[in-house]
Amino acid sequence: MGKELLKPDYIFESSWEVCNKVGGIYTVLSTRAKTLQDSMKDRIIFIGPDFWKESDDTSEKKECPYFKEDKALFADWQWNAKENGLIVRVGRWTIPGEPIAILVDFHPFFEKKNEIYTWLWENFQVDSLHAYGDYDEASMFSYAAGLVVESFYKFVIHDAGTKVVYHANEWMCGLGALYINKVLPQIGTIFTTHATSIGRSIAGNQKPLYDYLFAYHGDQMAEELNMQSKHSIEKQTAWYVDCFTTVSDITANECKELLDKPVDVVLPNGFDNSFVPKAATFTKKRKAARQRLLQVANALLGENLDDDTLIISTSGRYEFRNKGIDVFVEAMNRLLRDKELKKKVLAFIEVPGWVGEPRKDLQERLASGKSYTEPLEVPQVTHWLHNMNYDNVLSMMKYYDMHNRKEDNVKVIFLPCYLDSKDGIMDMTYYDVVLGNDLCIYPSYYEPWGYTPLEAVAFKVPCITTDLAGFGLWANKVFGRYGEIEDGVKVIHRTDYNYSEVADAIKDTVAKFSGMTKKQVDECRKHADELSKKALWSEFIKYYYEAYDIALRKAEERMKAKQ
Repeated sequence: MGKELLKPDYIFESSWEVCNKVGGIYTVLSTRAKTLQDSMKDRIIFIGPDFWKESDDTSEKKECPYFKEDKALFADWQWNAKENGLIVRVGRWTIPGEPIAILVDFHPFFEKKNEIYTWLWENFQVDSLHAYGDYDEASMFSYAAGLVVESFYKFVIHDAGTKVVYHANEWMCGLGALYINKVLPQIGTIFTTHATSIGRSIAGNQKPLYDYLFAYHGDQMAEELNMQSKHSIEKQTAWYVDCFTTVSDITANECKELLDKPVDVVLPNGFDNSFVPKAATFTKKRKAARQRLLQVANALLGENLDDDTLIISTSGRYEFRNKGIDVFVEAMNRLLRDKELKKKVLAFIEVPGWVGEPRKDLQERLASGKSYTEPLEVPQVTHWLHNMNYDNVLSMMKYYDMHNRKEDNVKVIFLPCYLDSKDGIMDMTYYDVVLGNDLCIYPSYYEPWGYTPLEAVAFKVPCITTDLAGFGLWANKVFGRYGEIEDGVKVIHRTDYNYSEVADAIKDTVAKFSGMTKKQVDECRKHADELSKKALWSEFIKYYYEAYDIALRKAEERMKAKQ
């Protein structure tokens, strides 16, 4: 590229997951922040929703665990914003790089909801008539985020020569991007969809997404699946912003077909490995994780599984089909009868379910420090669930008669809670647990990018994923062919209809891995680590600068046209 890229002086980035850990977008933003903060030095400002208010039944204020307020930051503006009816808290997001974050209370805007939606329809033809569920909440936050940027721009920046970008993530932030587009045309707007709401919905509703993608009409499907409003805001934002982006080639295709709009640039999700422990600490932490996983399993199963056990897991959001949790259980069931298996396998399903409480009987066993020879009742789960009889994982295991019997060489345990070190059983964080695995498995059917496999390889854990995950496709691109387990990432070809072949491929790969020598496994781990280095933010941030450039040039053209 010959031309010099235009670089922003300020970046505002809004997301429902700023200082609010819900899913993968939190990881995208929080790991990328340091790279931007290093080059932008407090001119990258994140905007998130402020939920952390007093609840009605208690005068106690719940503090946001990921945010540190600082009343001195932009103190004059904070005062000005409050004078103008914006309730904001300014501070630092407590992640590497500690970027500035503004949390805004969006609740006061609910009373203006109809006015806002009318404005949105008149200016951008967004249909909010069919809104339900989280649409209103997200829209009011998004509107508030737009007002925050407008107020900050006018009070702090107010210089037409300053290059400013507003970056909105997901349909939840679309309204704010459209608002900025209208009231501050000098700001370049970027919209990133991390998954189209309609694509995720088609996949989640058991419909074949990929073979028929060319034939689906987004608007029609939105009507059929009762998604009109979310689809409408997403589609209109994609059309009206200066730069429309997504996270992988596979989702770019989905955008083109379902939103009728090709993306301007693909922004793959990188990783910041500064929190991956080094050398001796790594070895110590890996040992501790394995010890804890085996302790929990042995107490639950009444077994004496030792360190030679092959520990594997799957994790992520509880989307039973989309994340391939169903295929994982299927593969473990087939592995039970596999003659090629050379080791005992302990398989964990780490997805947050509808948790009631940690099991007291299991807690007592763990506290006693004794060994047991009899399993606890229901030896498939570590926490009691509110919906034991209707839970997908437990129902499928029951259907296949998978009861973790003494003679079974494969034991499957459902760990249905957020691993935040306070769950009452594991009491370790996800990152501290993941490095205890020998192998991680993420056989996703719908996965725009796929942080879980990227995190696994960053912790030197080889993994299995599919070519329906953005990360799997990217890995194949790096290898120049389909990844094999020896490469550190095995990429399985997955389609709408080859569920059974995928389950067999997982079973065969685990069996093969169980027979590898220590030297072969070490090689595998080394390759996983090497691949993860190619997905660091330092490698991927260039795509963002491309997006900033596109948005700023469009804004410049718009301003010239006005003159």
